[in-house]
Amino acid sequence: MFAVVRIRGSIGLNKARKDTLNMLNLTRVNHCVVIREDPSYTGMLRKIENYVTWGEITKETLEKLVLKRGRVTGNKKIEPEKVKKITETILKDKSVKNTPLKPVFRLHPPKKGYKSIKVLYPKGDAGYRGEKINELLKKMI
Repeated sequence: MFAVVRIRGSIGLNKARKDTLNMLNLTRVNHCVVIREDPSYTGMLRKIENYVTWGEITKETLEKLVLKRGRVTGNKKIEPEKVKKITETILKDKSVKNTPLKPVFRLHPPKKGYKSIKVLYPKGDAGYRGEKINELLKKMI
């Protein structure tokens, strides 16, 4: 499973990239979605890699994300006893669709900030970062 976080806004963004971000439900900066790993999503991510960062999310980070930032209809928080069940469903189905959750997690900006949102991952924050996405998400939850 990939966690995808939008790190840049939409000023100067061409229509194709804007449509791709909308298809992924990444409409605002610091929004996060959890998607399955498959070639169609990977192609979409490569297209918008200068505007998002993504990597493989661990089960522990996903549980924290659902507990702290997961919301159901009416913007209500998730009850702590349901978090494990929802997390297992997400990991089993590789999707948030079969859960009561909204598809987007609204995060805070990272503590101590981004390195650079204009440069790709080892020197900056944009693009694919692998397991290191978990460190970024912990700073943003």
